Amino acid sequence: MKRVILKATGILVLAAMLTGCGTTAATDTAATSAAAAENATSAVAAATSQAAEAASTAEAAKKSNVTITFGTHQSGLPTSGVVQDLAADFEKETGIKVDFQVTPDDQWRDLLKTKLDSGEAYDIMCVDADPLSLVSRINPEQNCVDLSDQEWVSRMDPLVLPDVTVNGKVYGVQFPGTRISACVYNKDIYQKLGLSVPKTYKDFKANCQKILDSGITPMYEGCQNGWHQVLPVFETGSYYSLLYDNLYEKLNKNEMHITDIKEMKEILEEMKECADAGYFGQDFLSQTVEGGVDAFGTGEAAMMYQSMDFIDQVEEAYPDMKGKMGIFCLPWADNQSVSVNPTNNAYFINKNSKYIDECKQFLNFLARPENLQKRLDGGGITSVCWPEIPSKERPEVQEYMKSLPQGLVMQVGVSYIDPQWMDVGKDIDAMYSGTMTPDEVFQNIEKRRNEQAELQNDPAWAK
Repeated sequence: MKRVILKATGILVLAAMLTGCGTTAATDTAATSAAAAENATSAVAAATSQAAEAASTAEAAKKSNVTITFGTHQSGLPTSGVVQDLAADFEKETGIKVDFQVTPDDQWRDLLKTKLDSGEAYDIMCVDADPLSLVSRINPEQNCVDLSDQEWVSRMDPLVLPDVTVNGKVYGVQFPGTRISACVYNKDIYQKLGLSVPKTYKDFKANCQKILDSGITPMYEGCQNGWHQVLPVFETGSYYSLLYDNLYEKLNKNEMHITDIKEMKEILEEMKECADAGYFGQDFLSQTVEGGVDAFGTGEAAMMYQSMDFIDQVEEAYPDMKGKMGIFCLPWADNQSVSVNPTNNAYFINKNSKYIDECKQFLNFLARPENLQKRLDGGGITSVCWPEIPSKERPEVQEYMKSLPQGLVMQVGVSYIDPQWMDVGKDIDAMYSGTMTPDEVFQNIEKRRNEQAELQNDPAWAK
């Protein structure tokens, strides 16, 4: 390549000498000179192109040896595999491989903390992100890369930025949009048994008994994941907030206690009653949340408390179920409100990664508009937290949200709730198996809040 450049340079010098002969040179000599100059320019351009191509080839060869690790919990990735598909597209474009390392939900938080403490965390970490628990969970200022200067930050929904921000700096990127959950039910089963949508716990319990008598599991529950059984306790926060003025503010200031919310204890008692009556089925302690799709699609279960993308998952796996699912507010303790959750899992780059630039490339790739659309179309979510991409929320879901008062889920609005989520799940399992009472589970939630607040030196808990 150097010989090509030298040859081209020599031609340019010759052209300059010929041009310097003055106006007495013949016309054909001038033409020859111009042609030579043009050829020289082309030669230099060709040489430059060859150099760029060689550099690009070398860079591609270098990237082909790079594999970034992506650590996540089981529920951190859509079951459709769309994120893995996007990673495959990213590898084709850049040569950079993404190695997904998936951990069961009930082990993830402890494992991630252990890896961070030992300095052996993944290059990219999928973390349940919310402004109340993010620092205690992964301490982004110490462990994560500041991404505030990335182009996509300005395009994210401002409502979710606090979930991934610490002291004014953005450390993560979130993709799923705001979530709501409700009781999804099989319309055909309800119609066949002459049931109507319940608005009180008494009516809900009566429906469950009729469904059970027909040989169908009334309510699918998956306790193996460790988190699903906790949802009724904390996602009914919108209802608690309607009953107690300024509840979240008072709880965060330690002016009220969890044990002041008698409806929470009532819900735990109702959950225990339903479990003992067989309304969750025989093997619900060992069932997974993911198994709910098949249970619903085959008609083995009539109801399940889930986020709204669950309907899409069932319809995709069982097309015959299209139009056969409805939603209603699950009336634990007679609740009639919609709890909204703006937080979700988000991706963070490990500050100690050897491949920070490559990790940024991957996040930038995922944040491209066309890939955001692929992420939405790939299933597992009904909206993304990027206003440029239209939501796919169903009309009936939008109508449902308008029909009832809305409020924030407790784990987002109240400190020291989300960090103990998996511990509460274990307590509820113990309650179902008979080794703990609903009141003991209730008291433990307050006890853990006090312990965590004191550990964090929260001034509201100062004596």
